[in-house]
Amino acid sequence: MKLKSVSVFDLLEEEHICPHCDEKLTLCHAPPIHIGDGLGWGSEYLFICLNDECRLFVSGWKNIENNYGHVGSYRHMKLPDSDESYNMMVAGKQAFTGSIVDPEQIKNENSRYQKEREAVAKLDTCVEEMNLEPVLYLLFDDHVSVQLKKKASELLTVINDVSCVEPLRNHDFNDSHLEQDVNMAIKAILDSHFLKECPYCAELVKARAKICKHCQMELA
Repeated sequence: MKLKSVSVFDLLEEEHICPHCDEKLTLCHAPPIHIGDGLGWGSEYLFICLNDECRLFVSGWKNIENNYGHVGSYRHMKLPDSDESYNMMVAGKQAFTGSIVDPEQIKNENSRYQKEREAVAKLDTCVEEMNLEPVLYLLFDDHVSVQLKKKASELLTVINDVSCVEPLRNHDFNDSHLEQDVNMAIKAILDSHFLKECPYCAELVKARAKICKHCQMELA
């Protein structure tokens, strides 16, 4: 079953009523597996009646016990952008209560994704403009793919801006290979500017310095 793709923002504006209790259906994330036949739902979201006082839900317990011999009930469900609706079997009262769509979370995720797209688009011109901002954004956002992060890290030495060193040193990279790439880029940038990091205070000093001008420690 394949439904037309509908924006979750459009779905949040929709209102559907349960025919069994006249309560508003709640927008929920669809489970990955269709409970009834093992197939996909054809939609990322479902409208579900979560009213525990719904006639369907209240009477469903006895119906399932009598007909199937186990504990469970029914909740009314409607597919988005479709006339199809079902009385879906559920195992207990908590079913789907943990998958309710959070509008604020959706908005935040969309905002983050838009910023990622903007940063990716700027990669084509960031070298010419000497703009570190999109590179660092992609490197620091934990939701960005490792492939994109690696692409961004390759631009560090091309832009060759020493101001990237401190923020990069203060970030914990979850991928060891990416961290190694970033460390190599930092070394290349410092070498090109004839600088090194003081091993005691982490400040940048001239590569030929024997004494750190910041902490006065003797350097190798």
